[in-house]
Amino acid sequence: MNVQGFHHVAIQARDVERVTAFYRDLLGFPELTRHHRPDGSLRSIWVSVPGGAFLAIEAVGGTPEQAPFRHEQPGLLMLAFRIPRAEREAAVSAFTRAGISLEHETRWTVYVRDPEGNRVALSHHPED
Repeated sequence: MNVQGFHHVAIQARDVERVTAFYRDLLGFPELTRHHRPDGSLRSIWVSVPGGAFLAIEAVGGTPEQAPFRHEQPGLLMLAFRIPRAEREAAVSAFTRAGISLEHETRWTVYVRDPEGNRVALSHHPED
């Protein structure tokens, strides 16, 4: 096989607009496109992720599960994005201004949740 990286990652969201705003307006991922169902309702919004991939935010009607930040259940744990070390404090400040609290922090990474509880990490590992 000749796998060359991520093409896209898809997450499901009850409030697609609110989740999109987190990734688009706070993290700075440009909106690429919107997809609608035949009845005209919003089906998904795609945002560009640096490096050539995109994040598809797909509309669903269910209620998000709220698991503890650290847990033992199999499945997707988090979306982790690379940042330069020099941008860490600006990222933390942006989260604070947006009312988003840090879930956890290590020497290299800050962890938050998007509006529906998906774990999101910004990391500069192994850059100190």
